[in-house]
Amino acid sequence: MTDHPQDLAALQRRLAEFAAARHWQPYHTPKNLAAALSVEASELVEIFQWLTPEQSARVMTDPDTAHRVRDEVADVLAYLLQFCEVLGVDPLAALEAKIERNELRFPVREDREDREDRGDREG
Repeated sequence: MTDHPQDLAALQRRLAEFAAARHWQPYHTPKNLAAALSVEASELVEIFQWLTPEQSARVMTDPDTAHRVRDEVADVLAYLLQFCEVLGVDPLAALEAKIERNELRFPVREDREDREDRGDREG
């Protein structure tokens, strides 16, 4: 593990080089990468499938389970970055644009915030 986080572009290049060295590019189509991403996300869900909300909040306290979670998160992110690379999607720009659209779609309502501050969850 490195002391410095790499940027997404560097990680995408590293993943592309890894796949190219193994001649995997023909298999890294958008369809295949989307399917692989879905499978890996399902493997992450599987870890939490039968846990209570309280157990799921403590999942990283068990070293074996924490290792599994980190591995599945890495797999999901790897396939997402490869998918974005193949289609020319900038994942950070896509996320920023989506957040901006959601801020417009779901504006903060002052009256709701006031109720939540008082503990009133109805309305």
